[in-house]
Amino acid sequence: MSLNPREAVQKMAPYHPPTGNRATNLRLDFNENTVGCSPQVIQRLVQRLTREALTVYPDYTRVRRTLSEFFQIPSERMLLTNGTDEAIQVLINTYVDPGDEVLVPRPSYAMYRFYAEVAGATVTEVDYAPPVCAFPLEALLAKITPATKAILISNPNNPTGTGVGLPAIEAILKAAPHAAVLIDEAYYEFCGVTALGLIDQFPNLFVSRTFSKVYGMAALRVGCLFSQETNVAFLHKAQSPYSVNALAAIAAEAAVEDPEYVTDYVTEALAARTLLAEGFTKLGIEYVPSSANFLLGYFGNRALEVRDALRDKAILVRDRSYEIPGGVRITVGTKEQARQVLAELEKIW
Repeated sequence: MSLNPREAVQKMAPYHPPTGNRATNLRLDFNENTVGCSPQVIQRLVQRLTREALTVYPDYTRVRRTLSEFFQIPSERMLLTNGTDEAIQVLINTYVDPGDEVLVPRPSYAMYRFYAEVAGATVTEVDYAPPVCAFPLEALLAKITPATKAILISNPNNPTGTGVGLPAIEAILKAAPHAAVLIDEAYYEFCGVTALGLIDQFPNLFVSRTFSKVYGMAALRVGCLFSQETNVAFLHKAQSPYSVNALAAIAAEAAVEDPEYVTDYVTEALAARTLLAEGFTKLGIEYVPSSANFLLGYFGNRALEVRDALRDKAILVRDRSYEIPGGVRITVGTKEQARQVLAELEKIW
């Protein structure tokens, strides 16, 4: 006789990201950095990694000080997290009870719904409207109710690449003072719009950043969650004390000490994005103008065919047609990688 899980878990659809057999392919499916992390990260890990160091639980004093200086946010307003995923989980665990409402745009990052459902919350979704996929501000504001305890927004949004401006974010914060509003800035470096400057003004604002994208450290799972000091104290209570491993903390510290690397990579990625967009236009492929490091193209009823044809050429892209008809999301890396994608698309489109 087996145990029965909680009803909320029984009702959840399983999430199975397509992560197999990726190492030997051109990885344009998960919006990762496609060239690698800063060499300084590897150097620092080699310097600090010893047998003795691995016997000690992590000490976050140095990395918290370094990140506080880098983000220009007092350390008391910052929570070090095991990637953005833990930031979402801790926020939900801190502010959302079973039966509460969590408001999420659709399509967006799958982990918003995932952690809300695990908590037994009611998920209310607000749709982006193809083909433009502009942020659905008015529709979202209309869905806010007294039962809304969290609003989770990716800016720019994944998978559409569209952004939301600060006036719209302020409107949401004002309309839902009783709700924790998360602005997930995983792709901030590619758009330059941040809500960090609003933290003083809005006690219901939470902002997350990750080292998984532009910094090229997805395997290490490290990020930050920012809010007012009182909120962060509560978040700490709901977080495991050692959820970020020591190597991830060391790597994060080294990563922000090499801003030139990030600037150079962003410059290359934005140039590649322009190249890919121009190539789409020449091929007659419609796409959503993007503020992130990926493009969502519309391939109609050939979406799966295009994905599979590129995979046969060792190029991995992400089918999103199950959420947006005809949608295929393609990460932009370097200009040469964009040319490689376009060369294959010319053969099959």
